[in-house]
Amino acid sequence: MVDRTRGVLYPARLPSFHRLPPPAEAAALVAWFWIPEWSLPEGEVSRQEIVSYPAVNLVVAPEGVSISGATTRASTRELRGSGWAVGALLRPAAVPALTDDPPALIDAERAFDAPDLHAAVTTAMRTAPERRERAVAVFSAWLSQRVGPVGAAGRQANAMLDVLLGEGAALTPEEAATRLALSVRTLQRLTHRTVGLSPGAIIRRRRLQEAAQRLREEPETDLTALAAALGYADHAHLTRDFAAVLGLPPRDYRTRVSG
Repeated sequence: MVDRTRGVLYPARLPSFHRLPPPAEAAALVAWFWIPEWSLPEGEVSRQEIVSYPAVNLVVAPEGVSISGATTRASTRELRGSGWAVGALLRPAAVPALTDDPPALIDAERAFDAPDLHAAVTTAMRTAPERRERAVAVFSAWLSQRVGPVGAAGRQANAMLDVLLGEGAALTPEEAATRLALSVRTLQRLTHRTVGLSPGAIIRRRRLQEAAQRLREEPETDLTALAAALGYADHAHLTRDFAAVLGLPPRDYRTRVSG
């Protein structure tokens, strides 16, 4: 099951929002597809605050296609009127076929020239009631053709991100490098080339997403115990990281989401 709220700071504010897994043929290229759809009264704004996954996204919307990189802080999206988007959270194996400079996309979004992808997804999204599934299918087919077969380098890059972000993820770059039978320097080059961030930054982002999710789902969580469970040296370290990226300390965030 794809968790639809991980990374979303205030899920109750979401419009219609879906996360769909990729079909088997695109599983090495896409972690999941995310599809928001909204129709708001005139003058109303839906403000979405997100701590995004440390990954590159390729997004199709009515106005065009864009590519965006990992972020270094919480980001905000304001939705107005009516609209939709179909985004692919890319796995590292797909990234080299779409950009040769992921670090240049950090905290940035750029237009991406793919008129055939835009036409296919737009047509799918006009088809009810299975529009989302059809959009995922045509998006996946386009990506598979663009990237081609995934070789050893792509599989290694995917394994790297699984170790940094997946179940039982590594708590330090050194632990991740050991699991992958790589040097820390090689691991750093690999994350830089496919994500644009350092291994340490990827680990910190995962920790903060997990911390925010725990505080939403278990408001009585002890912050000292949470810090220890996530591999922080102490509660103060968690608070500093949380406030630096999310803009407020964990206690204040917990108050907001439980109030």
